[in-house]
Amino acid sequence: MQLLESTSVELYNPQRKSIMEKLSILTDAAKYDVACTSSGVERAGNGRDMGNCKAAGICHSFSSDGRCISLLKILMSNECVYDCKYCANRRSNDIERATFTPDEICELTINFYKRNYIEGLFLSSGIVNNPSYTMELLYVTLYKLRHEYRFRGYIHVKGIPGADAALIRQTGYLADRMSVNLELPTAESLERLAPNKHRKTILTPMRQIQNGIEQGKNELALYKNAPTFVPAGQSTQMIIGATPESDYQIMSVAEGLYDKFGLKRVFYSAYVGINEDKELPAPQTASPLLREHRLYQADWLLRFYRFRVDELLSEKRPNFNILLDPKCDWALRHLEQFPVEINKADYSMLLRVPGVGVKSAQRICKARRSGVLCFDDLKKMGVVLKRALYFITCGGRMMYNTKLDEDYITRNLLSAQEKLPFDKDGITYKQLSLFDCVGQL
Repeated sequence: MQLLESTSVELYNPQRKSIMEKLSILTDAAKYDVACTSSGVERAGNGRDMGNCKAAGICHSFSSDGRCISLLKILMSNECVYDCKYCANRRSNDIERATFTPDEICELTINFYKRNYIEGLFLSSGIVNNPSYTMELLYVTLYKLRHEYRFRGYIHVKGIPGADAALIRQTGYLADRMSVNLELPTAESLERLAPNKHRKTILTPMRQIQNGIEQGKNELALYKNAPTFVPAGQSTQMIIGATPESDYQIMSVAEGLYDKFGLKRVFYSAYVGINEDKELPAPQTASPLLREHRLYQADWLLRFYRFRVDELLSEKRPNFNILLDPKCDWALRHLEQFPVEINKADYSMLLRVPGVGVKSAQRICKARRSGVLCFDDLKKMGVVLKRALYFITCGGRMMYNTKLDEDYITRNLLSAQEKLPFDKDGITYKQLSLFDCVGQL
């Protein structure tokens, strides 16, 4: 496929902006694309090219040794031929526009990498001219970055719905992760707020990427040096709060994507009121950040804790309890399954105990082969006892003399001071605050 000339997009920059002016515009324009994720792929340096890729984390996440690792997160262009009602970069908005050339992005990435500012690149774009033209710009950028600039760091790139399938496939061999934004939870909402986009057009490249990943794994099993296709998998993003879907509808869509498309991650982006439109919440409406947080917690339960959406929500109870995390909320509604005996419960049941995580559940299963566990052992394993103590026993005994009552447990879990029950000596326990000691200093 013939590469585009790097100057071919200059017609979108009639004022000939400097690269730093473009950077200011296009980093700000990229802030609505969620990418707070670890790279999910490991690639060592080869002694010839520049950079490597660590699975520890990318984009302001933290590695195991405490380092904050970030990526350069930008748009190729904030020009867009679409007029999605929720988007800051929609065609009808009167905003300052800019477009990078492939070489400019390569130079920025390499220079920032050399200065140790970043360890990777997150690249998305508005739709310049048409989807295939935009996808080719992204492909050319990645091709140059990998083959001309010899960059081996992490790259996450957006797949453009409606683009030529060959372009998406070629780009997949250059990127570590690809994502195609679902945009809104349902086809009805997409039709109402983004009339230029269609659900089928979005799902088509998702399926293509999924098939490419599976084919790449099969080829790698047969040929050691076979090229890898999107080794860190694919993800997607949904805007939450712009449309009236319930948490049950949103999580059902996410569950379907995990089951049918093998996605690594679904991101939930709380809607930010930036445009005035009768179809949207008023601009002054607060973003549903706590709701977004609960959706992420529930998503974690789907991916790592063996929950299904129908266990957490239903049509009769379609939204999460904002005051409690979904796992605690589920446990309180299923007290007939508790308390759980730590020394006997199977792994799946341990995962359902509030305060017990995946690693601590694995440690419990391993440690109890050697002897009977007590509460001190659980604390050393990372179990959060201030939540778990209401739902577990060790050797047939609870940590404190607590009531297995929904209201009682809820009040204690919601307590601002996170009080623990009275022990047998009448002493109370609470989370220590720095300000408790001010008068003693």
